[in-house]
Amino acid sequence: MNNTADSLKAFIKENFLFGREPDFSDDDSFLDMGLIDSTGVLELVNYLEETHGVKIEDEELVPENLDSINLIVRFIESKQSAAAPTS
Repeated sequence: MNNTADSLKAFIKENFLFGREPDFSDDDSFLDMGLIDSTGVLELVNYLEETHGVKIEDEELVPENLDSINLIVRFIESKQSAAAPTS
């Protein structure tokens, strides 16, 4: 597991599970589980922007980017790669 996934799980545990241990896999859909609603998505986006130094545009607020741990990790890593200076 990487640091992005670890920090994301800690955030979800604290803010959406209220300290309970996560009982889902890294591929499980937050929407299907009813874990995160529209307000929760805004909290999640704010957390991702502040913690990982990315700017998430409105058109990127889609399940393909934000609906599971693994999808978010891939999305954040691709945003960070795109923003990294090339040598």
